[in-house]
Amino acid sequence: MTRPTDSERSQIVCSAPGRAGIIGNPTDMYGGAVLSCSLGMRAHVTLTPAPEWVLETKGQELRITDRDDLRPRGDLFDVVRVVLDYMRLPSLACRVRYESEIPMRSGMSGSTALVVALLRALLAWQGEYPNRYQLAERARYIELNYLKVVCGYQDAYMCTFGGLNYMDFRGKQFYRRAEAELFATIEPLADYVPELPFLLGFTGMRHSSDEVHRPIRERWLEGEAAVVQSYERITEIARMGKKALLAGDWPQLGRLMNQNHAIQRDLGGSGESNERLIAAALEAGALGAKLAGAGHGGTIIALWPWPDAALLEKALRGAGASEVYRLQVAPGVVIEKEKK
Repeated sequence: MTRPTDSERSQIVCSAPGRAGIIGNPTDMYGGAVLSCSLGMRAHVTLTPAPEWVLETKGQELRITDRDDLRPRGDLFDVVRVVLDYMRLPSLACRVRYESEIPMRSGMSGSTALVVALLRALLAWQGEYPNRYQLAERARYIELNYLKVVCGYQDAYMCTFGGLNYMDFRGKQFYRRAEAELFATIEPLADYVPELPFLLGFTGMRHSSDEVHRPIRERWLEGEAAVVQSYERITEIARMGKKALLAGDWPQLGRLMNQNHAIQRDLGGSGESNERLIAAALEAGALGAKLAGAGHGGTIIALWPWPDAALLEKALRGAGASEVYRLQVAPGVVIEKEKK
C-alpha cells in the first residue's frame, strides 16, 4: 500500500486505551505473567501541519525551536518532549494536540497510553509503521529511559495491543538494550469471555508507579528471598487465574486475586486508600479484589459476576472511590484518521 509522504499529510488522529491488571501484576517486571484488560477510556492525539513544532493541551501551547526545549520541565508537555527527544526531533514539524480521558497517575496507564498514541502518530507522520510488538517495546523504552519511570511491560503492550490478554514476559526480567530485548507473548482471550465481571474503583489519589515499584525492584535485584519467591508465586497465580477466567470459575478466580493482592500488600506495594476500597468491595460480596496497577493510591479491581453491581458501586463510593468504572474490552492503539 502506498503511504502519503510527510509533506502530503494534512491530519493524523490517533488514540490508545488505558488498562487494568486483573491478575499477575506486577510480575511483568520480573519475567512473569499478567492477565490484563484494556479500558474504554483513551488518550487522543491529533497532528496537523505547522511551520514549527507546536504542542497543545488543555488550552496551553508550547513551541519547540531546538533540542534544548526538550528538557523535561515537570509540566503538561514533558510526555511529548521525551517522545520527540527519543525520535531525535524530526525535521518536519507539525502541531501536536493531545488530551486524555484516562485520569493521569491513576494506575490505569494514562501516561503510557499517551506515549503510545504520540509515538504511533508521530512515526506515521514520518511514514513509519512499526508492528505492534516493536511499537510496544519502543514506548516502554521511552518510559524507562526518558521519563525515568521504573516500570514493567504490561502497560506498553496493553496500550498497544488492547483487548483482553494473557501476557507472558519470561526472559524480560532484566532491562536490556533495545536491540537485545525479547518480545512478550500475547494471547488474546476476549473471544472466550463474553462478559467481563469486573468493576474498577479509583481511589482519587494520584500516585507515581515509579515510587511504588522502585524500592521493591531494588530488593528483588539484591536477591531478597521474600521478594523473589513472592513474584514466582504470583506468576503461578496468574497461570491458574487464566484457567479460572476461561472456565468461568469465579470463586476460584476471586481466591486467586485475593492471594495475588495479599502477596503484593505484604511486600509494601499497596496503601491505605487501596486497602479501604478493597475491604469495602469484599464486605459487599465481591469474590476478589486487588490492585489494578501500582498501589499507594490509584485504582483497584473487584470481581462481581452478577448483573446488578449497584451494591458494589455504593460500597466503593462509600469507602472513598471518586469514580467507578465497568471494565470493557477496547481496541489497542489505532490511527483513526490519516488524511492527505
